[in-house]
Amino acid sequence: MEDTPPTTSAAAPLRPEDAAPSAPLTTTGCPNSDGLPTHAPGEPGPTPEDRLDQIFEGLRQKSSVKQAIYRNTLATFDLLRKVSQELVVELSRKITPVDSTVVIEYRPVNDMEFHIRFSGDLLVFVLHSNIVTFPEDYGPMETKYVQDDFRRRFFGHIMAYNFMADSIKYQRMNDPGYLVGRLLVNIDNHYFLEGVQQLELPDNDMSDNRITADALKLFVESAMIAAVNNDLIAPPLDDIQKISVKQKLENQQVSRARKVGFSFSHEQPHITIDGLPY
Repeated sequence: MEDTPPTTSAAAPLRPEDAAPSAPLTTTGCPNSDGLPTHAPGEPGPTPEDRLDQIFEGLRQKSSVKQAIYRNTLATFDLLRKVSQELVVELSRKITPVDSTVVIEYRPVNDMEFHIRFSGDLLVFVLHSNIVTFPEDYGPMETKYVQDDFRRRFFGHIMAYNFMADSIKYQRMNDPGYLVGRLLVNIDNHYFLEGVQQLELPDNDMSDNRITADALKLFVESAMIAAVNNDLIAPPLDDIQKISVKQKLENQQVSRARKVGFSFSHEQPHITIDGLPY
């Protein structure tokens, strides 16, 4: 009789309680600031109340202040525009009987820029859209007036640049322009005026300087005087011995005169906007 091979019984089904414990589910949700486990994706937890307070305080203390300063600066720019128009009319009346070929004119560009052209010079006034601050040791920042109120640490600013009129007329893109002056405006509608030595501006105390038509007229007149006194200097002969085809096609003159340039009354630091260099 042959031996019967042992019968292999089928393995018993695995019961749930016999299964090895599985690894806990890992989520990739946003971390919490209070040390609790992260929430599953798409299921954010409630925002801690203290962060809402921080956002609210930031909006209340800074954003509202900056909006108010921008409104002040915009109103100042509008007044500067009006003063410039009146000054152009006044100067034209004086110079036309003497020499009608000397052109003095006001040119609107847009809400944030206008030009004054006089003879061969062009002043470009630009309103910057951002509110800025400065390093602690710069200009009015160390004064008691600024330190007494956190809101006075922020400024709107208006710049005046001097170009040769022909640079714009003939679109000579490589011709330089020079910053002549900058007007800073604060929350109180006070100003700080700074610029090149040729402006011959006295030291000013921001606490006493309110925006007025007379103050803005001084700014424009000083910028025009500095531009008129900054003569053109012809380049050395060695610099103009050759001209490229590109220069010719772009309507760039061979002998391109340049302004002497300006010297600032002190070294200008970098402006910062919300703590970042500008």
